[in-house]
Amino acid sequence: MHRTDFYERLEGTLEGIRDDGLWKHEHELTSPQSGEISLADAGTHINLCANNYLGLADDPSVIAAAKDAMDRLGHGMASVRFICGTTEDHRLLENDIADYLGTDAAITFAACFDANAAVFEPLLGADDAIVSDSLNHASIIDGVRLSKARRYRFATRDMTDLRTQLEVARAEGDGAILIVTDGVFSMDGYLADLGAICELADEFDALVMVDDCHATGLIGPGGRGTPTHFDVVDRVDIVTSTLGKALGGAMGGFVAARQPIVDLLRQRGRPYLFSNALSPAHVGGAREAIRIASASDDRRDRLMRHAERFRSAMTAAGFELTGAGHPIVPVMFGDATVAVSMAERLLEFGVYVTPFSFPVVPHGQARIRTQMSAALTDEHLDTAISAFMQAADDLGIDRANAASSAEPTKSGNGGAR
Repeated sequence: MHRTDFYERLEGTLEGIRDDGLWKHEHELTSPQSGEISLADAGTHINLCANNYLGLADDPSVIAAAKDAMDRLGHGMASVRFICGTTEDHRLLENDIADYLGTDAAITFAACFDANAAVFEPLLGADDAIVSDSLNHASIIDGVRLSKARRYRFATRDMTDLRTQLEVARAEGDGAILIVTDGVFSMDGYLADLGAICELADEFDALVMVDDCHATGLIGPGGRGTPTHFDVVDRVDIVTSTLGKALGGAMGGFVAARQPIVDLLRQRGRPYLFSNALSPAHVGGAREAIRIASASDDRRDRLMRHAERFRSAMTAAGFELTGAGHPIVPVMFGDATVAVSMAERLLEFGVYVTPFSFPVVPHGQARIRTQMSAALTDEHLDTAISAFMQAADDLGIDRANAASSAEPTKSGNGGAR
């Protein structure tokens, strides 16, 4: 293939994405992330699509802590951790994370994508096995591919299938078995059945790993995640999660686990060894966000009230929803062009949402994933609900039959965060 042919192929692919209605637009914000945001091309809007669950992204004390850390330690570390990129603040943040989640230790990364990319290859070899939920996040899928371990998949939240895969994995090798699941499936708004997973793990003497990005800070007592929600903290071996959602909304991911796991990741985790340390501002802001989150039952209560209010009203209005027990409330439309048209119409009504379609979700399961935030008010939600109803009516959408299915998907390509 000639060089010009290569670029023609790319143009053809891009044209196909546009023609299929799958093109993803990026709106520029001119304000901090909050319950209302200002868009450069559309003005002020109610924000229903950020991961800002506790409303900490623009919290004054988080901002002040970030500024203080930057004043003391500069803009960036200009180094990876083991060369000259570690400060006392980095160590304190990792201690804060471990204390918050009830683990021996923690190690931070530039993002949770990097944490998931780092965790499998150093810990598991060719004699070991990974049994992964079929809807696990793309970062888990990519991380598993880097490992030499044998790979098995089980249908999402299907404990019968998990048992089957564990039986096969145990029969085909005598190494360690690691069960891997998202704590919350971000495209569907469902929690993993972590209690049942841990029971099976005990039966098969398997390890358990949970990606808790959409749970840390908001799910379980004190917001300590799905292991506390299901009372299995002592049974979960590895938690990966993020500082970029409920815990301040900036950047950074982590692995929280027993000391030997963390120690080995410091020695052999490639994204850790070959990436700059988190900036001082990110570290300082995250430490303050964890402090706030650990004592913010009022924010969590408000967040869950919003989720129930929105879910109940949208169901009563005839929309097909998926998910349960979480502030992610996906509104199902099936057809990607319908979801895009709804999002565009809602923007005109002052409600900012994002349509999700292939490859983020499977073909034919397009949706608008709404996300609640403690920064929203009841008035925001009432306005948004009315806007959804009016937009659907304006576009001639049959609310009750807009999607072919609102059940959790059984196969996917790795969801977006």
